[in-house]
Amino acid sequence: MAKADLSAAWIFFFLTLPCVFHPERMLWLLFFLVTAIHAELCQPGAANAFKVRLSIRTALGNKAYAWDTSEEYLFKAMVAFSMRKVPNREATEISHVLLCNVTQRVSFWFVVTDPSKNHTLPAVEVQTAIRMNKNRINGAFFLNDQTLEFLKIPSTLAPPMDPSVPIWIIIFGVIFCIVIVAITLLILSGIRQRRRKNKEPSEVDDAEDKCENMNTIENGIPCDPLDMKGGHINDAFMTEDERLTPL
Repeated sequence: MAKADLSAAWIFFFLTLPCVFHPERMLWLLFFLVTAIHAELCQPGAANAFKVRLSIRTALGNKAYAWDTSEEYLFKAMVAFSMRKVPNREATEISHVLLCNVTQRVSFWFVVTDPSKNHTLPAVEVQTAIRMNKNRINGAFFLNDQTLEFLKIPSTLAPPMDPSVPIWIIIFGVIFCIVIVAITLLILSGIRQRRRKNKEPSEVDDAEDKCENMNTIENGIPCDPLDMKGGHINDAFMTEDERLTPL
């Protein structure tokens, strides 16, 4: 309150002075007065001030850009854009965003002012606006939450992506495929077992046929196999009576 009263007193003093000064001097005085008021509003560690730290070289490497007044203007524009998304703050302009204590490693403090009342906006409103539009601010500088840090504003996680296909359909499809594969394997194994059973008796029959049809060779003379089942009569050992055909 003391600083605000002092600033108001200075404004009243300069506006009520008689116009005995040169116009250019008056402009210079007004410029210094506005600068002094802004310096009082934007100070490190103030109640409604936020510190920002950028790691441009870490994020972009050889493609890193230099931080200059144009980048500061873009930052102010993004903060003003974020504030205009907050209810009752649609009139926020770029000039309402003040930066101070800018360092070469790129860090600085900023505040958002309300010119109608000559004070800074509450930190809660600024924090809400930044959190709502953090992704837009990151995208403007090609950075992320790790390389563009608002030290007093915790970063928000991106909303989870909803899969285009419901999860239960995916689970059902996997289970269905497993069942189909299992049924197919069972059918194939049954077919193989049947084929093996059918081959075993046929192989035994073939072996017996080969044994029956096989001609034995003794002393280089092929001999007919003996008919073990029906028997075989040797004519050399038959008697005369046996040779005669019975009546």
